[in-house]
Amino acid sequence: MGNTLIKSKKGYDTMPGLEGYKKIEKIDGVIYEMSPSASVCHGIINGNIYTAFSNQLKGSICRVFMENLDFYLGDDEWLVPDIIIICDPRSIKNGRYRGTPKFILEILSPSTAKRDRLLKKRKYESAGVEELWLIEPRGKALEIYYLRDGRYVLEETFLLEEDKEDEDYNADVRIHLRGFPNLTVTLGEIFDGSDWGSAGYNGTDSKNE
Repeated sequence: MGNTLIKSKKGYDTMPGLEGYKKIEKIDGVIYEMSPSASVCHGIINGNIYTAFSNQLKGSICRVFMENLDFYLGDDEWLVPDIIIICDPRSIKNGRYRGTPKFILEILSPSTAKRDRLLKKRKYESAGVEELWLIEPRGKALEIYYLRDGRYVLEETFLLEEDKEDEDYNADVRIHLRGFPNLTVTLGEIFDGSDWGSAGYNGTDSKNE
């Protein structure tokens, strides 16, 4: 990008290389700064999923990336998914991925939820990403979309219930990725420790009570 001047939607300008690295996305000609850093809850959930998937993918040609791989849709449009799994390393050059991933996950936040649900979801759909997960961390909810006939269809929705005494308890429900049948994670693993640092956190994870 050289010394291209970036005009953000917040109304101020930055010069890459002069004010330090800033993670950005470019969608439909508009650049979005992905700063400040996401919440602690967001980071914990991201880390949980990355750890679970990367451990299970050891020895495989596939790799999982967490917020550190630019997914290029064209020469001048790119996204930075929270989690992306790719199996075609030849499609990566200079930190830019130009292939078609089978799986992408986005964790919603108040500042990005609209963009994730509308703009980015539409871009992933058009790019042919087979499976998309959207996670709402505060409500501990997961939506799973599969690509069918070129359009995303909401196939499953989960709302975590950690109380083993509750009839809707589902923390042990194991979720399989469609494109990776042997790659799984439970709802409890996804949200494990995500309350850490919150006002009501008492220092004890529910699974250890």
